[in-house]
Amino acid sequence: MADQQRDEEAVDRFVERFASELVEAGMQRMPARVFAALLVADDGALTSAEVGERLKVSPAAVSGAVRYLAQVGLISREREPGSRRERYRLHSDQWYETFTRRDRFLTRLESTLASGVDAVGGGTPAGERIAETADFFAFLQREWTKTMERWRAERSGR
Repeated sequence: MADQQRDEEAVDRFVERFASELVEAGMQRMPARVFAALLVADDGALTSAEVGERLKVSPAAVSGAVRYLAQVGLISREREPGSRRERYRLHSDQWYETFTRRDRFLTRLESTLASGVDAVGGGTPAGERIAETADFFAFLQREWTKTMERWRAERSGR
């Protein structure tokens, strides 16, 4: 790929637009902005000061956001050698890992719904409704597993 100059204004617009999309999907605003800022960093890592400078926010705002992002497994913290400063890094497989956790969530949800059917009775209107919900999540689980397998195959082919 030819050498391209970064258009920092366009990068800033992208960060805010992508963060807005994440907020629309349910992520809190500041973690979404921090995640987007890390995404546009060439090495996928920034210090707290670098994040604050890019986003023009306080260290406290960055701290809360990175704590959340680390808890949900989207980033990791690492120490700079010989320094007390931490860098925050995106995981190389952040989307795969995030959605794999959703796979486990679907499994737990199916189990809980099955116990709900048992509790209200399978032949009752509530039991049928809960069973249909369980069937829907079982379908998502099967399809999701196939999708993740196709992604692994496509990624290994790159």
